[in-house]
Amino acid sequence: MRVNDLPLPAGLVKHYESNGIEELYPPQAAAVEAGVAEGGRVVAAIPTASGKTFIAELAMLTADGPALYIVPLRALAREKYETFDELPGVSVGISTGDFDAAEDDLGDHDIVVATSEKVDSAIRNGASWVERLACVVVDEVHLLGALGRGPTLEVTLATLQRRVPDLQLVALSATVDNPEEIAAWLDAELVESTWRPVSLRTGVYADESVEFDDDSTLGVAVPPTGPNDDEATEAAVALVADAVENGGQCLAFVRSRREAEALADRLADEDLSPAPDLGDELAELGGTTTGRQLAECARTGVGFHHAGLRSTHRVAVENAFRDRKLSVICATPTLAAGVNVPARRVVIRDQKRYTGESMAWIPVLDVHQMCGRAGRPHLDPFGEAVLVGDGDTKAELVERYVTADAEAVDSQFADEEALRTHVLSVVASGFADCLDGVADVFSATYYAHQNPDVDLAELVGDVVADLESMELLAVDGDSLSATTLGAQTSRQYVSPTTGARIIAGVRTIESMSDENVTARTALEVVCDTPDMLDTYLGNRERADMYQYARTHSAEFTTAMHEADPFEEWLTAVKTARILHEWTDGSDIETLVERYRIGPGDVESRVERAEWLLGAADALCAALDTGVPEFREVRALLSP
Repeated sequence: MRVNDLPLPAGLVKHYESNGIEELYPPQAAAVEAGVAEGGRVVAAIPTASGKTFIAELAMLTADGPALYIVPLRALAREKYETFDELPGVSVGISTGDFDAAEDDLGDHDIVVATSEKVDSAIRNGASWVERLACVVVDEVHLLGALGRGPTLEVTLATLQRRVPDLQLVALSATVDNPEEIAAWLDAELVESTWRPVSLRTGVYADESVEFDDDSTLGVAVPPTGPNDDEATEAAVALVADAVENGGQCLAFVRSRREAEALADRLADEDLSPAPDLGDELAELGGTTTGRQLAECARTGVGFHHAGLRSTHRVAVENAFRDRKLSVICATPTLAAGVNVPARRVVIRDQKRYTGESMAWIPVLDVHQMCGRAGRPHLDPFGEAVLVGDGDTKAELVERYVTADAEAVDSQFADEEALRTHVLSVVASGFADCLDGVADVFSATYYAHQNPDVDLAELVGDVVADLESMELLAVDGDSLSATTLGAQTSRQYVSPTTGARIIAGVRTIESMSDENVTARTALEVVCDTPDMLDTYLGNRERADMYQYARTHSAEFTTAMHEADPFEEWLTAVKTARILHEWTDGSDIETLVERYRIGPGDVESRVERAEWLLGAADALCAALDTGVPEFREVRALLSP
């Protein structure tokens, strides 16, 4: 099937052909046969690089009205926006910002790219453009099984289908164990394939050799290791060097930020692909220790990528790799989650990660996502994915990852905090005004599809009682309604637990003497909520943070002897302290060195605090009181 056979305007056909897309890949042709260009619902469960984006574009470009493209990550939203914006004659909008805005001007675009959280927020805030949608594409739909993000995605899809009954839905997924179940829930045709434009072989390294699943082998010369050398690291270095020396690019995945930087430093010693100009470019982006380390590694053709980097550095690394200025990226697994950075070889040095209590195996789906990055269309004759093991672990790695299917996608909707959030949202948005009504809305969720015998009204009953005790819902017999506080909590897109914590904090502030209410007070309130990102509290700094909390105890709304659990509250104090010093003029370099956090961590917490302080200010209005410190500190956080 050829592109010029499709129901597309001549200008779009010319655009695709000029980019080398003339004939459809088999999975793309299968999607066309399933009706994706005729308003049909389709679930495409196909490997990375097999043409999912074109399937999405075909659905959106042939839809009889505006289209929405839902992504899980803001970085992916920007990438997809830039891709769609190149389509001739197509107006594209993007929405990843404030969660308390409906942004009705988005309805003026042909395609809108947004995160699932932003779409959920827009629905809560009464966005009129939602009801004009003709097509919705969901990228990475297997994230329905992710705790936190998954319930939001399934409620959003359930609500969209109720708001727009004739809506075309197209869901894109990696290969998972139960795609037919997702397709049945969405009433969609399933397109399932293992076809790839570049063949992929996956294997395990042990004893200077890789045995692949196609029965081929690869000898890898690893220099003898000394007493201070890590054998897995030296094997990874040898595998990366071999790929680069043979003209390929390489992604090396490790378990943590520190390991990503350490492996990049080790590979920099090899001077695999000198790129001094790139090092200079990266050096101009920022002066933190991490930024300087990245620039120095880049001079040798090696980069690293993790959440502790500033967003500008992460984007620069991704772009440099796509432009083939970087030969290697050492990364944590988050890089595999959707961002388009294919390589000839993927090396997975670590297959376990620390969960906070112990080391645990990485899910099969996550490893398959990493492996799927191997093989650059039009550049590589093949792709290779190698898991680094040894004689003792080789057989287990083959069984666990190479020959195993990815896990099934199961709903996480029954999580207590997710239920609180979405029960309040459904009532506050006017979709239901009684227990049975809420249950009826939830009957369209993936959870209800997977659990048809569950009594949804009973499931929701205890949650309603919790929300009533939080003063967010009013219960009158069988009737439910959001209180003023509940409606504002939902509009501000904070969790009910966060809303209740802020409300309690504001009431405590009302009883405090004016001289004790400071910027620290406002920051402690919002940092001690589940919606604030955690900040690592090391043993070496615990005593110092404890002393800081004692010194400023009169400014905090939580008494030290009442903090429960105390460690979590002390961690919140640390975050508040970092943010307070930021508002006082401390630069990122100082904060990174003083508190052992990444520059990206400062950036993300400043952004999160701005949102939560805005929510706190709005809840003050709902309480008919004023705490000017929320607004004042928020203004100081902005650059």
